[in-house]
Amino acid sequence: MGQKLKIAGWISLGVLAGALTTVSLQTVARNSVAPLPLEELQQLAAVFGMIKTDYVEPVDEKKLITDAISGMVSSLDPHSQYFDKKSYKEFREGTAGRFVGVGIEITQEDGLVKIVSPIEGSPAYRAGLKTNDLITRIDDTAVKGLTLNEAVKRMRGEPNTKVVLTIFRKEENRSFPVTIIREEIKTQSVKGKMVEPGYGWIRLSQFQERTVEDFVRKVEELYKQDPALKGLVLDLRNDPGGLLDAAVAVSAAFLPENVTVVSTNGQLAESKYTFKAAPEYYQRRGSGDPLRRLPAAVKKVPLVVLVNEGSASASEIVAGALQDHKRATIMGSQTFGKGSVQTVRPLGPDTGLKITTARYYTPAGRSIQAKGILPDVMIDETAEGNVFSVLRTREADLDKHLSNGQTPEQKDEAREKARDAALKKLEEDAKKPASERRLPEFGSDKDFQLQQALNQLKGLPVLVSKTLTERKEETKEN
Repeated sequence: MGQKLKIAGWISLGVLAGALTTVSLQTVARNSVAPLPLEELQQLAAVFGMIKTDYVEPVDEKKLITDAISGMVSSLDPHSQYFDKKSYKEFREGTAGRFVGVGIEITQEDGLVKIVSPIEGSPAYRAGLKTNDLITRIDDTAVKGLTLNEAVKRMRGEPNTKVVLTIFRKEENRSFPVTIIREEIKTQSVKGKMVEPGYGWIRLSQFQERTVEDFVRKVEELYKQDPALKGLVLDLRNDPGGLLDAAVAVSAAFLPENVTVVSTNGQLAESKYTFKAAPEYYQRRGSGDPLRRLPAAVKKVPLVVLVNEGSASASEIVAGALQDHKRATIMGSQTFGKGSVQTVRPLGPDTGLKITTARYYTPAGRSIQAKGILPDVMIDETAEGNVFSVLRTREADLDKHLSNGQTPEQKDEAREKARDAALKKLEEDAKKPASERRLPEFGSDKDFQLQQALNQLKGLPVLVSKTLTERKEETKEN
């Protein structure tokens, strides 16, 4: 059972955390307040008073109120959230792509924190931490028993403060302490390279405040290397989403001017909106058009977009827009299915509310909520098939998820059987050396899906999946 949890957690953790990322960041307060249900509010006040006077021990009034607000908001759907002072700060750091810490990408394995990759140039990178190192202690606290979020919080802190990490390095069979001075980390959400002559690859890992500028810079670099680029692969696999304006900008980079990218619809008038491929829909206040430097050829270059079950929210907006306008061939597996928009409203100088205010729709009017984008060409993760996809968490798996409001919900009864079978297979694969059981790194020469995307661009045969089929929206359970 422990092995199963390790495998399933490794697959779903990053996707689930990212899927809760907002696709809209607004700070506009409501001008009017709906009529209040006075009788129910009186009951709430009565309960508060009884807890205050009758509970077995004194309670913290502020914590009691905060917990009540948090419970009320979290009961709505998986993406609405109340931000206290600390979580509001962390949220803003996340969308900015900056935080104070040691600079490592991590996952969890056997109850320990495993380093996936040190961020280049970070304190952890300079300290010599390596991929697959295990963190066993953070200062005086044993990592075993901590959640991944708790471990992250202990490693983050104020700039120029120190944290001592105890590292176990498997290949050297030794443990040793490393003292690291925390500093501001700037995450890199855009990678890219020429994978072979004439063909470029750009990967977006998240849509952050700096993503569009970094994307433009990377496209410029590719065209400097080869002004006659024959094809481009836009890799959105495991991209959990992020900022809506960044998604509109990336879509607009490839689309004709003024065509619809995405529309939203909700109760508020401001939630009924259509975003188009024009600067006024994505440029930030006080700045010019971030796409103005792009070479004109990018509008016509043959394009393949890679997606999978981990592609959510803003990445689904891009895939849906390029698919509906027939600008790109979408390849991979059906996406996560987060088709809702969250708006962040301040409640004071350092607290806020992230609340679902709308569903979004592709240019053809499709809601992908709890369903996802269906690729034009379904391809497996590896030449041997799909090892991990059935284990990934999707929008339809989340408690209290919204329906898409367009199609009847159905329950996929075969999914649980497939999950059980996949877990058994992975349990067997886990006994093999790590180099044999891990999926190849995205963008490497062993990346099967990338190779199929290149074949598509070249007009060569593509190994289409024989097992992947369209996933219907599943039954919503509350």
